[in-house]
Amino acid sequence: MEVHKVVAPPHKSTVAKLKTRLKETFFPDDPLRQFRGQPNRTKLIRAAQYIFPILQWCPEYSFRLLKSDVVSGLTIASLAIPQGISYAKLANLPPIVGLYSSFVPPLVYAVLGSSRDLAVGPVSIASLILGSMLRQQVSPVDNPLLFLQLAFSSTFFAGLFQASLGILRLGFIIDFLSKATLIGFMGGAAIIVSLQQLKGLLGITHFTKQMSVVPVLSSVFQHTNEWSWQTIVMGVCFLLFLLATRHLSMKKPKLFWVSAGAPLLSVIVSTLLVFVFRADRHGISVIGKLQEGLNPPSWNMLQFHGSHLALVAKTGLVTGIVSLTEGIAVGRTFAALKNYHVDGNKEMIAIGLMNVVGSATSCYVTTGAFSRSAVNNNAGAKTAVSNIVMSVTVMVTLLFLMPLFEYTPNVVLGAIIVTAVIGLIDLPAACQIWKIDKFDFFVMLCAFFGVIFLSVQNGLAIAVGLSLFKILMQVTRPKMVIMGNIPGTDIYRDLHHYKEAQRIPGFLVLSIESPVNFANSNYLTERTSRWIEECEEEEAQEKHSRLQFLILEMSAVSGVDTNGVSFFKELKKTTAKKDIELVFVNPLSEVMEKLQRADEQKEFMRPEFLFLTVAEAVASLSLKGPPLNNV
Repeated sequence: MEVHKVVAPPHKSTVAKLKTRLKETFFPDDPLRQFRGQPNRTKLIRAAQYIFPILQWCPEYSFRLLKSDVVSGLTIASLAIPQGISYAKLANLPPIVGLYSSFVPPLVYAVLGSSRDLAVGPVSIASLILGSMLRQQVSPVDNPLLFLQLAFSSTFFAGLFQASLGILRLGFIIDFLSKATLIGFMGGAAIIVSLQQLKGLLGITHFTKQMSVVPVLSSVFQHTNEWSWQTIVMGVCFLLFLLATRHLSMKKPKLFWVSAGAPLLSVIVSTLLVFVFRADRHGISVIGKLQEGLNPPSWNMLQFHGSHLALVAKTGLVTGIVSLTEGIAVGRTFAALKNYHVDGNKEMIAIGLMNVVGSATSCYVTTGAFSRSAVNNNAGAKTAVSNIVMSVTVMVTLLFLMPLFEYTPNVVLGAIIVTAVIGLIDLPAACQIWKIDKFDFFVMLCAFFGVIFLSVQNGLAIAVGLSLFKILMQVTRPKMVIMGNIPGTDIYRDLHHYKEAQRIPGFLVLSIESPVNFANSNYLTERTSRWIEECEEEEAQEKHSRLQFLILEMSAVSGVDTNGVSFFKELKKTTAKKDIELVFVNPLSEVMEKLQRADEQKEFMRPEFLFLTVAEAVASLSLKGPPLNNV
């Protein structure tokens, strides 16, 4: 067999290496490549288009696209108006704030966002987290003004954090919310949100402020004397109607407009019923009078000092991460369906600036909602103009239609919320996780039960902690396998995976399948020593050969640190004492360079023990020892 020489990596200065590493870490998509070799005017235009994606599609916008966007914009507005009011109440905020949050943020996103299908506005999970975390220290009933100030301040911190991740290109931080974590968290939150709506669906006036399942159910059954049969009848009727329309739209996607318009129709019909029969005088609670007019400025309400600064910063961080993860996931989902690209860092900046601007215009945390975005996609949205149409529709509502909502019953808002969040319980995805990865399923269950029995933020923290523990286990306990030869070939594979593979007498071939660093070097030392001892015992029992060569297949070792270098040096000393030669196969450039620098005495990086493949190493080294029957 021809043996190919292992070549030393080309020399690079420290500055060049640092530049390459930073580029690959923070700029894997190389956003500057579109400017290379272009005239200054083109560079200026592309820079403006990169910062403001609206400039990419706006010059080619046509009346045909406008018709589709107007239809989809009006459709999602019919869903956004009742949901905005409902989610604001879920966050313990005045209902009008939900409409404010459906007016300004979509306009900002239309200019800065890169998704064509993302429909922006308040979402249930972020509303739940915001309300529950702030309510731990401030009562929205006893001190509503302070609670509103803290909500706007938390929104500012959420937006600042989101935009910072995009500007600094640190989006990989949100990847710590794995799919399993999100599915468990969303499912648990959906159940808690639904149980919270029992207050409105049953007409209970005295209800617990806690968010876990036990206090909520206890509060429901401890106040049975407050149950209102009128409220229950109305709530059940509209809930069944909304669930039926949702089921119909899922079975027949072409009838998406049925479920999209059902919440607004429910609001209109229930408001008329309450007004005509004066049901508000017979136990059915209503929203009450809402303030007319556009968003008032709220920058003077932001609090950046005082005893509640830590609370709003923490709330902003948690809601920012959750809402950002949801928004980007939704945007990428529909981008994949329509075969276009969504820039994650642009989305972070767009959503972040949207919330920063929103915090100064009486809005709370907003992002892209899956239910509204699905309706937007099904309605035929072509560009972000659908968000502008929705925003204009909400503006008209704020200016002229607010008196119509005075008699809207709270029970219908509760039914709308339950219908919206029930879709967050993804049983097929949970079953799929069980089939693929049992540990991920365990993480999902921890997130689910943590949210239900502890709190939203504690459940999320437990799930993220377990995900980090899994990563640490993979780093500190990397995979390492013994390789054997598949007879009749030059292929070497894992002995435990390929039963026909055979170990070559006199050789121990190990494959290290991770970087070698301070976190795993001791583990690798112990495991390698154990395998050497076991192999020596096996060779001694067979009595026809002895262990002569330890071959390390290093194609998957992408890097080493100081501890990793020490591991290889100590391994060389250990094998030398046992009269075993240490052989390296296909070390990558970074690894090879560091090992050569550490090998000042030229002891263990000798050319005669460096090979490109295991087959070449075995073929070459077997000539130096006694004949081997199985080669």
